[in-house]
Amino acid sequence: MHEYRGVYTALITPFTDLGVVDYKALERIVNHQIEAGIDGLVPCGTTGESPTLSHEEHDRVIAQTIKYASGRVPVIAGTGSNSTTEAIRLSQHAEDAGASALLLVNPYYNKPTQKGMYLHFKAIADSVKIPCILYNIKGRTGVNLETETLRRLEEDCGNIVAVKEASGSLDQMEEVIRTTDEDFMVLSGDDNLALDLIRRGGDGVISVASNLFPHEMAKMIHSALNGHWQEAERLGEWFAPFFSACFIETNPIPIKTAMAHMGWCRESFRLPLCTLEKEENRKKLIDIVSRMAEEIEGGKI
Repeated sequence: MHEYRGVYTALITPFTDLGVVDYKALERIVNHQIEAGIDGLVPCGTTGESPTLSHEEHDRVIAQTIKYASGRVPVIAGTGSNSTTEAIRLSQHAEDAGASALLLVNPYYNKPTQKGMYLHFKAIADSVKIPCILYNIKGRTGVNLETETLRRLEEDCGNIVAVKEASGSLDQMEEVIRTTDEDFMVLSGDDNLALDLIRRGGDGVISVASNLFPHEMAKMIHSALNGHWQEAERLGEWFAPFFSACFIETNPIPIKTAMAHMGWCRESFRLPLCTLEKEENRKKLIDIVSRMAEEIEGGKI
């Protein structure tokens, strides 16, 4: 099993102007991510607009990401669903395609009890042999995976090895770190909380911002993990306006807009997601991205 520490990019899914998956753009993005020093890739998560991908597209995006990565970094496939049966099928397909691990989001909309979530995640974990990373994000799913439930899953399922914590609560993240085994990994689901989590013993981040600035995100997180806090905090301050801008409207609208501005993809979304609603948000986002790109080009970072 891999040790999931560092920066894992929650990849966007690029679409053409006709709205189909742009695999040429995806391959270019994957290669750039790896060359920039990212630790791993996460296709078909929230940032990848997974709810609007067909099952065939979902399977192929994961398979093609694995193909493009070609064993250079782990690929953690987003295979969660609010249907346990569907999540098992997606997970088994990803395992067969060669995924290193799975990212399993809380069941959304159903609002299951803690017992229901335990049974859901256990059924998926039992259906595969590869590591599973649970994804706790109440703001998107309506339910919080309580630490006691997570601890039971860790004890009962040997391949549940980590959690992506996007509860927004550092207290909860710290409780998870304190109560789980030493080798259980805790990754931030929020770029802006990643350094705070590492200070408390966390292991890194599954990042939105690293879609556009993978080298700089890797430098920041690796600096923190290696105890070089002055450098990590310098980069954290530099990143702070961009972290905020990435959520100026619903993710992944801002990051995909920024990626399109920098020539990585088309500014194409699947409804009900669409282009930025407010022109002042676009201007703010592009101003921040342009400044950052100039500072990188000028060797200031």
